[in-house]
Amino acid sequence: MDLFSAAESAEYKKHQPLAERMRPQTLEEFVGQEKILRGSLGKMIACGQIPSMIFFGPPGTGKTSLAQIISNTIDGEFVRVNAALSGISEMRGIVKEAADRRSFYHRQTILFVDEIHRFNKGQQDFLLPYVEDGRIILIGATTENPFFEVNAALLSRVKIVRLEKLTVADIRKILDGAVNSEKGLKGKDIKIDSDALDIIADFADGDARPALNLLEQAAFEKNVTLETLHEMLGERIRKYDKKGDNHYDTASAFIKSMRGSDPDAAVYYLAKMIDGGEDLNFISRRIVICAAEDVGNADPMALVVANAAAQAAQFVGFPEARILLAQAVTYIAGAPKSNAAYLAVDSALSDVKNLKNADEVPKHLRDTSYKGAKVFGNGQGYKYPHNFEDHFVSQQYLPDSRKNANYYKPTEIGREKEIKNYLREHWKDRFK
Repeated sequence: MDLFSAAESAEYKKHQPLAERMRPQTLEEFVGQEKILRGSLGKMIACGQIPSMIFFGPPGTGKTSLAQIISNTIDGEFVRVNAALSGISEMRGIVKEAADRRSFYHRQTILFVDEIHRFNKGQQDFLLPYVEDGRIILIGATTENPFFEVNAALLSRVKIVRLEKLTVADIRKILDGAVNSEKGLKGKDIKIDSDALDIIADFADGDARPALNLLEQAAFEKNVTLETLHEMLGERIRKYDKKGDNHYDTASAFIKSMRGSDPDAAVYYLAKMIDGGEDLNFISRRIVICAAEDVGNADPMALVVANAAAQAAQFVGFPEARILLAQAVTYIAGAPKSNAAYLAVDSALSDVKNLKNADEVPKHLRDTSYKGAKVFGNGQGYKYPHNFEDHFVSQQYLPDSRKNANYYKPTEIGREKEIKNYLREHWKDRFK
């Protein structure tokens, strides 16, 4: 490189966006994804044995950076293409150069395909033999589920690596790195409040790129404070504070609205939490708990719907997750309510704690699977319910100390009324 080219390159880097300047070059600089990097992928990178892979995860989780770092680690040639803009003719040229590079210079080629889900079947099929014979190491990146978007033939030849959304702590670490790095903002006479960095990290919602972009924009003011951020972002920064009282007040109102059978209020508080950047797991857990605690056996399907929504929401992520959560929330709010199961287990727990020395299991219910069990009288007198009419037979199940206890008191609401009638028919003394 001559002096003019070097000067041009230095000037180019000087005017690069902060997010690009702070792109990690080594695994030591890379933030997040500790789980996969401590596992098999980290070991393969350390050994230089890199398989073809597809990185699947939300934006800003480090897919491109990790691919570049892998290429640096094995001293490979990094070739980046965008699936939306590249055709088979370009791929032919890349494969030809990769073959020559391997033959003449013994260097591997990392072909990084951004948005690989946009490759059509013909483009994906074209890569198959070259991935298979190792002429190229393919690393694809996608925010879409590859099992839906990538051909089965190509999937069978690559390792799927799921990258998780960065935590607030991860984003804060990246921001701190930008503030204290010569590549970043160090030495630029900029005052940055720690609270402002906290807000940026929270606001970024797991995406490092907008976090760094926002920091860079705020840094033009030479004094990055909460006031600076509010002036820049206006209504985009809400009063909803995930660490403050308003956070817990909103969550409390959300649960109480579902419990109180007001779907409009419940959806409003759901929207407030989503808009405020609340963690998906936090919302989902409260929906599932409410389904069991407040609906219970009045409508057992409420728990099924809540759990299915929680799992599916994790699968699709925001923004689509809002639809699944809203379905569960409105179902729970509109369902008949009973907390009988919740009260039952708490009442039983109280007895268990207070009667630890008097709760021996009745002998006829004890385990008979080991040698010598019969010598102790275990299982003697047990009546197998399926051998009797209606698959029921009256016998004692509770310990002697609590044989007349009644923890579960089913209501006359919804499906629980049927449960109560069934129990009353068989346990007349207990379920009156």
